[in-house]
Amino acid sequence: MKGILRAAGLLITLAAVPACKRTAAPDAPLRVAAASDLSEAFAEVGSTFERDTGRKTTFSFGASGLLAKQIEEGAPFDVFAAASLTFVDDVIKSGACDAATKIVYAQGHIALWAKSDAPFTASTLADLARPEIRRIAIANPGHAPYGKAAKQALVKAGVWSAVESKIVYGENVQQALQFAQSGNADAAIVALSLATASGGHVLPLDPTLHDPLMQGIVVCHGALDSKMQADARKFESFVTSEAGRSILRRHGFSLPGDAPVPAP
Repeated sequence: MKGILRAAGLLITLAAVPACKRTAAPDAPLRVAAASDLSEAFAEVGSTFERDTGRKTTFSFGASGLLAKQIEEGAPFDVFAAASLTFVDDVIKSGACDAATKIVYAQGHIALWAKSDAPFTASTLADLARPEIRRIAIANPGHAPYGKAAKQALVKAGVWSAVESKIVYGENVQQALQFAQSGNADAAIVALSLATASGGHVLPLDPTLHDPLMQGIVVCHGALDSKMQADARKFESFVTSEAGRSILRRHGFSLPGDAPVPAP
């Protein structure tokens, strides 16, 4: 079965937002648009940031490309944390975000995930061609950086032609994982940050099989209120602080300046 599966009741969805800017109320939460691979890490980042600053933060997780499109069309987000620098550059070019605040905050990694009771063991990507593995979930490569990386890895490993008919596409990397968790796919190639938080069998993949997943963050012009803009910069600074970097490392990300991750 090949194509895009539509799953009901997604755990994480894109927020519906009006295409206009806003003037923030004094107690309004900071609004952060974030790539789906950050859902586990940013839950901890958000709670720690709120504890330290008193500023409540809300997150809308989704595919970076779709979030970028929303921001370009006027969605009032204060911060955009993408899984690809390309989409950060897009929102800057549109005038929706501030180029002076663009920062590379992490490098992501991909992994092969399957349920702990799966009736197979995959130790290489070539094993995905085996007949008992009928469906493999990845995020949509057209707008999800982790989907693009998954496809690149399959192509470079020389197995894309053998597994292409098995591929099912999630709207984002979180949905791709949900397909495998629910049994709608036998395995998924997803963000290491999500795979390690989900139990099951996790096989980290060789980072040289795909373009580096350099992830960028930028402050946007969602709020006209200067205090909200200042708080958005504080959030960005926290993500790149030692406390924020420690959280990201625990969730499977590499940080700028770290030694290269060796191949598994």
